[in-house]
Amino acid sequence: MELPKPRHRGYYLLPNMMTMASLLSGFLGMLWSIDGRFEMAALAVIVSCVFDGLDGKLARLTNSASDFGVQLDSLADLVAFGAAPALMIYQWQTHAFGRLGIMASFLVIACGALRLARFNVQTGKISKKFFIGLPIPAAACTLASFVFFSSYIPENMAVWLPGVTLALAFLVSILMVSNVRYASFKDGEMLRAHRFSATVTALLLFVLVASEPKLLGFLFFVGYIFSGLFHTYFILPLRGRSLLRDSSQKMP
Repeated sequence: MELPKPRHRGYYLLPNMMTMASLLSGFLGMLWSIDGRFEMAALAVIVSCVFDGLDGKLARLTNSASDFGVQLDSLADLVAFGAAPALMIYQWQTHAFGRLGIMASFLVIACGALRLARFNVQTGKISKKFFIGLPIPAAACTLASFVFFSSYIPENMAVWLPGVTLALAFLVSILMVSNVRYASFKDGEMLRAHRFSATVTALLLFVLVASEPKLLGFLFFVGYIFSGLFHTYFILPLRGRSLLRDSSQKMP
Protein backbone atom coordinates (compact mmCIF):
# COMPACT_ATOMS: atom_id res chain seq x y z
CA MET A 1 0.00 0.00 0.00
CA GLU A 2 1.33 3.42 -0.94
CA LEU A 3 2.15 5.88 1.79
CA PRO A 4 0.09 9.08 1.75
CA LYS A 5 1.87 11.86 -0.08
CA PRO A 6 2.56 15.18 1.63
CA ARG A 7 0.07 17.91 0.96
CA HIS A 8 2.74 20.11 -0.57
CA ARG A 9 6.05 19.30 -2.25
CA GLY A 10 7.68 22.07 -0.20
CA TYR A 11 7.31 19.89 2.89
CA TYR A 12 10.24 17.80 1.68
CA LEU A 13 12.43 20.85 2.34
CA LEU A 14 11.65 21.01 6.08
CA PRO A 15 13.34 17.80 7.31
CA ASN A 16 16.27 18.31 4.92
CA MET A 17 16.82 21.81 6.31
CA MET A 18 16.96 20.33 9.83
CA THR A 19 19.53 17.83 8.55
CA MET A 20 21.61 20.65 7.04
CA ALA A 21 21.35 22.58 10.32
CA SER A 22 22.73 19.51 12.11
CA LEU A 23 25.56 19.35 9.57
CA LEU A 24 26.32 23.05 10.01
CA SER A 25 26.43 22.68 13.78
CA GLY A 26 28.86 19.78 13.46
CA PHE A 27 31.05 21.80 11.10
CA LEU A 28 31.11 24.74 13.52
CA GLY A 29 32.05 22.31 16.28
CA MET A 30 35.07 21.23 14.24
CA LEU A 31 36.15 24.84 13.75
CA TRP A 32 35.79 25.54 17.48
CA SER A 33 37.84 22.43 18.28
CA ILE A 34 40.65 23.71 16.08
CA ASP A 35 40.46 27.07 17.91
CA GLY A 36 40.61 25.33 21.29
CA ARG A 37 37.06 26.33 22.28
CA PHE A 38 36.15 22.85 23.47
CA GLU A 39 32.99 23.64 25.42
CA MET A 40 31.57 25.41 22.37
CA ALA A 41 32.55 22.40 20.24
CA ALA A 42 30.82 20.06 22.70
CA LEU A 43 27.71 22.26 22.69
CA ALA A 44 27.68 22.16 18.88
CA VAL A 45 27.59 18.34 18.95
CA ILE A 46 24.64 18.38 21.34
CA VAL A 47 22.81 20.96 19.22
CA SER A 48 23.41 18.72 16.19
CA CYS A 49 21.70 15.91 18.09
CA VAL A 50 18.64 18.13 18.65
CA PHE A 51 18.39 18.97 14.95
CA ASP A 52 18.94 15.31 14.06
CA GLY A 53 15.94 14.36 16.20
CA LEU A 54 13.81 17.10 14.68
CA ASP A 55 14.40 16.09 11.05
CA GLY A 56 12.98 12.60 11.62
CA LYS A 57 9.98 13.95 13.53
CA LEU A 58 9.22 16.49 10.78
CA ALA A 59 9.55 13.84 8.06
CA ARG A 60 6.99 11.65 9.83
CA LEU A 61 4.61 14.49 10.66
CA THR A 62 4.56 15.83 7.10
CA ASN A 63 4.69 12.41 5.37
CA SER A 64 7.81 13.59 3.55
CA ALA A 65 10.23 10.74 4.30
CA SER A 66 12.32 9.79 1.27
CA ASP A 67 15.34 7.67 0.34
CA PHE A 68 17.21 10.87 -0.47
CA GLY A 69 16.51 12.19 3.04
CA VAL A 70 17.72 8.94 4.63
CA GLN A 71 21.03 9.06 2.75
CA LEU A 72 21.50 12.78 3.46
CA ASP A 73 20.81 12.18 7.15
CA SER A 74 23.45 9.44 7.34
CA LEU A 75 26.08 11.62 5.67
CA ALA A 76 25.32 14.52 8.00
CA ASP A 77 25.43 12.20 11.02
CA LEU A 78 28.90 10.96 10.07
CA VAL A 79 30.20 14.53 10.11
CA ALA A 80 28.27 15.81 13.14
CA PHE A 81 28.58 12.69 15.32
CA GLY A 82 31.70 11.08 13.87
CA ALA A 83 34.21 13.64 12.59
CA ALA A 84 33.26 16.50 14.95
CA PRO A 85 33.58 14.61 18.28
CA ALA A 86 36.66 12.72 17.03
CA LEU A 87 38.46 15.97 16.23
CA MET A 88 37.24 17.49 19.49
CA ILE A 89 38.64 14.78 21.76
CA TYR A 90 41.92 14.66 19.82
CA GLN A 91 42.50 18.39 20.08
CA TRP A 92 41.34 18.35 23.71
CA GLN A 93 43.05 15.33 25.29
CA THR A 94 43.97 12.31 23.18
CA HIS A 95 46.76 14.09 21.25
CA ALA A 96 48.87 13.43 24.36
CA PHE A 97 49.10 9.75 23.31
CA GLY A 98 50.55 10.41 19.87
CA ARG A 99 49.68 7.70 17.34
CA LEU A 100 47.46 5.88 19.83
CA GLY A 101 45.47 9.08 20.32
CA ILE A 102 45.10 9.47 16.56
CA MET A 103 43.86 5.89 16.22
CA ALA A 104 41.41 6.29 19.10
CA SER A 105 39.92 9.38 17.49
CA PHE A 106 39.83 7.71 14.07
CA LEU A 107 38.08 4.71 15.61
CA VAL A 108 35.19 6.97 16.61
CA ILE A 109 34.73 7.96 12.96
CA ALA A 110 35.27 4.46 11.55
CA CYS A 111 32.91 2.71 13.98
CA GLY A 112 30.39 5.50 13.50
CA ALA A 113 30.44 4.90 9.74
CA LEU A 114 30.00 1.15 10.26
CA ARG A 115 27.18 1.78 12.73
CA LEU A 116 25.32 4.02 10.26
CA ALA A 117 25.80 1.57 7.39
CA ARG A 118 24.47 -1.32 9.48
CA PHE A 119 21.52 0.76 10.66
CA ASN A 120 20.56 1.66 7.07
CA VAL A 121 20.72 -2.00 6.03
CA GLN A 122 18.72 -3.21 9.04
CA THR A 123 15.98 -0.56 8.81
CA GLY A 124 12.62 -2.30 8.51
CA LYS A 125 14.10 -5.74 9.27
CA ILE A 126 14.41 -5.54 13.06
CA SER A 127 12.19 -4.36 15.90
CA LYS A 128 11.89 -0.61 16.36
CA LYS A 129 11.96 -1.04 20.14
CA PHE A 130 15.74 -1.44 20.22
CA PHE A 131 18.87 -0.27 18.43
CA ILE A 132 21.55 -2.89 17.77
CA GLY A 133 24.70 -1.17 18.98
CA LEU A 134 25.05 2.21 20.62
CA PRO A 135 23.48 4.90 18.38
CA ILE A 136 26.08 7.28 16.98
CA PRO A 137 24.33 10.41 18.36
CA ALA A 138 24.46 8.88 21.87
CA ALA A 139 28.16 8.06 21.44
CA ALA A 140 28.91 11.61 20.28
CA CYS A 141 26.88 13.20 23.09
CA THR A 142 28.67 11.01 25.66
CA LEU A 143 32.02 12.41 24.50
CA ALA A 144 30.65 15.96 24.29
CA SER A 145 29.04 15.85 27.74
CA PHE A 146 32.31 14.54 29.19
CA VAL A 147 33.95 17.82 28.15
CA PHE A 148 31.46 19.68 30.35
CA PHE A 149 31.71 17.08 33.13
CA SER A 150 35.50 17.49 33.28
CA SER A 151 35.08 20.86 35.01
CA TYR A 152 33.86 18.92 38.10
CA ILE A 153 36.98 16.75 38.26
CA PRO A 154 39.33 17.86 41.08
CA GLU A 155 42.63 19.39 40.01
CA ASN A 156 44.65 16.64 41.68
CA MET A 157 42.87 14.09 39.45
CA ALA A 158 43.16 16.09 36.22
CA VAL A 159 46.28 14.10 35.30
CA TRP A 160 44.00 11.12 34.60
CA LEU A 161 41.82 13.09 32.17
CA PRO A 162 43.66 12.13 28.93
CA GLY A 163 43.58 8.44 29.87
CA VAL A 164 39.89 8.49 30.76
CA THR A 165 39.07 10.29 27.50
CA LEU A 166 41.05 7.70 25.54
CA ALA A 167 39.26 4.83 27.30
CA LEU A 168 35.87 6.48 26.75
CA ALA A 169 36.62 6.86 23.03
CA PHE A 170 37.44 3.15 22.76
CA LEU A 171 34.36 2.21 24.79
CA VAL A 172 31.79 4.11 22.72
CA SER A 173 33.48 3.00 19.47
CA ILE A 174 33.28 -0.68 20.40
CA LEU A 175 29.70 -0.35 21.63
CA MET A 176 28.61 1.26 18.35
CA VAL A 177 29.54 -1.87 16.39
CA SER A 178 28.52 -4.33 19.11
CA ASN A 179 25.31 -6.37 19.35
CA VAL A 180 24.29 -4.68 22.59
CA ARG A 181 20.62 -3.64 22.49
CA TYR A 182 19.69 -0.09 23.39
CA ALA A 183 16.19 1.27 23.88
CA SER A 184 15.08 3.37 20.91
CA PHE A 185 12.16 5.06 22.72
CA LYS A 186 10.15 4.58 19.51
CA ASP A 187 7.68 2.11 20.97
CA GLY A 188 4.47 4.04 20.40
CA GLU A 189 2.26 1.35 21.96
CA MET A 190 4.12 1.50 25.26
CA LEU A 191 3.88 5.29 25.35
CA ARG A 192 0.18 5.23 24.52
CA ALA A 193 -0.45 2.64 27.23
CA HIS A 194 1.40 4.66 29.87
CA ARG A 195 0.90 8.23 28.70
CA PHE A 196 0.72 9.88 32.12
CA SER A 197 3.61 7.97 33.71
CA ALA A 198 5.77 8.45 30.60
CA THR A 199 5.06 12.20 30.63
CA VAL A 200 5.88 12.51 34.34
CA THR A 201 9.08 10.49 33.94
CA ALA A 202 10.23 12.60 30.98
CA LEU A 203 9.43 15.80 32.88
CA LEU A 204 11.36 14.67 35.97
CA LEU A 205 14.37 13.68 33.87
CA PHE A 206 14.32 17.01 32.06
CA VAL A 207 14.11 19.02 35.31
CA LEU A 208 16.85 16.92 36.91
CA VAL A 209 19.29 17.29 34.01
CA ALA A 210 18.43 20.97 33.49
CA SER A 211 19.26 21.70 37.16
CA GLU A 212 22.90 20.67 36.65
CA PRO A 213 23.37 20.00 32.92
CA LYS A 214 27.17 19.84 32.95
CA LEU A 215 27.20 17.24 35.70
CA LEU A 216 24.03 15.22 35.13
CA GLY A 217 24.14 15.31 31.33
CA PHE A 218 27.21 13.06 31.26
CA LEU A 219 25.77 10.81 33.98
CA PHE A 220 22.57 10.46 31.92
CA PHE A 221 24.49 9.19 28.87
CA VAL A 222 26.65 6.90 31.01
CA GLY A 223 23.43 5.50 32.48
CA TYR A 224 22.08 4.92 28.96
CA ILE A 225 25.28 3.06 28.01
CA PHE A 226 25.07 0.76 31.03
CA SER A 227 21.31 0.25 30.58
CA GLY A 228 22.01 -1.46 27.24
CA LEU A 229 24.75 -3.63 28.74
CA PHE A 230 22.50 -4.59 31.66
CA HIS A 231 19.55 -5.42 29.39
CA THR A 232 21.65 -7.46 26.95
CA TYR A 233 23.83 -9.43 29.34
CA PHE A 234 21.52 -9.76 32.35
CA ILE A 235 17.83 -9.32 31.47
CA LEU A 236 17.79 -11.16 28.12
CA PRO A 237 19.64 -14.29 29.41
CA LEU A 238 17.22 -14.46 32.34
CA ARG A 239 14.26 -14.27 29.97
CA GLY A 240 15.80 -16.96 27.77
CA ARG A 241 16.26 -19.32 30.71
CA SER A 242 12.71 -18.57 31.87
CA LEU A 243 11.28 -19.40 28.43
CA LEU A 244 13.26 -22.64 28.28
CA ARG A 245 12.04 -23.62 31.74
CA ASP A 246 8.42 -22.86 30.84
CA SER A 247 8.63 -24.83 27.58
CA SER A 248 10.19 -27.84 29.33
CA GLN A 249 7.38 -27.83 31.90
CA LYS A 250 4.75 -27.86 29.16
CA MET A 251 6.28 -30.84 27.39
CA PRO A 252 4.48 -34.13 28.09
